[in-house]
Amino acid sequence: MKRTLLLLALPALIGSAWAKLPPPTPEVAAKAAESAARAKWADQVGAYKVCEVQNRIAAKFGKPRQADASAMPACVQPGPFAYTPPAEKPMEASGAHSPPGNATSPPSTGAPTQPMQAAPKS
Repeated sequence: MKRTLLLLALPALIGSAWAKLPPPTPEVAAKAAESAARAKWADQVGAYKVCEVQNRIAAKFGKPRQADASAMPACVQPGPFAYTPPAEKPMEASGAHSPPGNATSPPSTGAPTQPMQAAPKS
């Protein structure tokens, strides 16, 4: 009996786990972008440290470099972490709600393009 109830409840639990999450708030999105930039910087620092260690080992053991090894790039220090968030574009400047240029006629009114003439009086 318990097994049957568990098997019946399992799809409901899985369905709730796959539910769509709401979009992140601007603050959360900004924090995620900053942490991604910080992770990228940390990877660059790690690559720089590995490059320095490889150079020290090569200098210590004195293996002569091959002709193709001279084309290796030099170690580049990434510098201190600096993050500048992208400037937010206001909705009016984004052009998301209106086409470019001035309107020549009212939008979708169904009005004729010629002005109506007055009906003759009888």
